[in-house]
Amino acid sequence: MFRTLLGGKIHLATVTQADLNYVGSITIDQNLLDAAGICVNEKVQIVNNNNGARFETYTIAGERGSGIVCLNGAAARLVQAGDIVIIMSYVLLSEPEIAAHQPKVVLVDGANQIREIIHYEPANTVL
Repeated sequence: MFRTLLGGKIHLATVTQADLNYVGSITIDQNLLDAAGICVNEKVQIVNNNNGARFETYTIAGERGSGIVCLNGAAARLVQAGDIVIIMSYVLLSEPEIAAHQPKVVLVDGANQIREIIHYEPANTVL
C-alpha cells in the first residue's frame, strides 16, 4: 500500500506576479524549488491565504535568487501580486518508507528568500 504525504513545502511565500497571458503553471525561484525538493514540471498544490483559493498546477524554474513566485495562465485569476501563498508537493510512499520520511518545509521572508528549512511542523504553532 502507498500513502500520499507532504514532500516539500514553501511556506507563506509572497506572490510577486500574476500573468494571465501565459500558457499555465507557477514560476518559482530555483533556489526555493531546490530547498523544498520540488522538481521542475512537478505538480504542486497552492493555497492562497488571502482568499482561501486552493488549486493545482506545475512548476517552472525562475531565476535563482530572484524571489519570483508568479502564477501563470488561468491560475493568475486566483491570486494578486502581494498575496501570501503556501506551495506544496506530495510524495507517494510505501509503508516502510514512511517512518524515515522527512518533508522539507522552507520558511521564507517577505522577499521570498530562505529564512529557515525545517523537516516538521510543530502542532499549534505559527511559523
